[in-house]
Amino acid sequence: MDSLAATALPDLWDRLTGTQPAPGLWVVVATLAAALAVVVPHPVWRMSRNAITIAHEGGHGLLALLTGRQLTGIRLHSDTSGLTVSRGKPYGAGMILTAAAGYPAPSLLGLGGAALLAADRVTLLLWVATALLLAMLVMIRNAYGVLTVVLAGGTFLLVSWLAQPQVQAAFGYAVVWFLLLGGVRPAFELQARRSRGGAGDSDADQLSRLTHVPAGLWLLLFHAVSLCSLIGGGRWLLEG
Repeated sequence: MDSLAATALPDLWDRLTGTQPAPGLWVVVATLAAALAVVVPHPVWRMSRNAITIAHEGGHGLLALLTGRQLTGIRLHSDTSGLTVSRGKPYGAGMILTAAAGYPAPSLLGLGGAALLAADRVTLLLWVATALLLAMLVMIRNAYGVLTVVLAGGTFLLVSWLAQPQVQAAFGYAVVWFLLLGGVRPAFELQARRSRGGAGDSDADQLSRLTHVPAGLWLLLFHAVSLCSLIGGGRWLLEG
């Protein structure tokens, strides 16, 4: 048994940290088209946006922990909204960073994923995503949230363990394209709601109250992060 573990652990480590062959350009372009197909059409986006909400609320939760706040729970709802609750001072840098983390999170995750794929670390990408989802699952406080995170994490786990390298690569590229493209749309949706007088308690408006900086400038920051991530990450994917 000890010898089996001694053999399996190095093999597992090599699998995790090793490189995998890069897919052909046609796979990269095909996964880009697939991501566009689930981000652009509104009926499909109403369902696929749930995955962006997972990343959005995960961003809030991660920054709450990193800034020393007490993360008490995350809820994900079927209308693609979410809520992250943390305890701590209702002002200051920790609260500001926590509030600001949501909208950039999907794009920055996509950018990090693009960097891993450009380095041919497909398996590492899949395992990191699985680990993040499992960590988030501990903080989910409603049934729908548990269901969506379990389904997402289970998909990543199955692909990383059972799929052939070519399938893993295609899946990884599709996910990263989806994060990069899907990270752009919510800021435009928020801008549209605010132009109609809605979303008065949005992240941008909360940040405005915390910092006395106009909500429009925070919205501009969200746009800048998502668009720059798409441009930079897209270049890495296409040139990789």
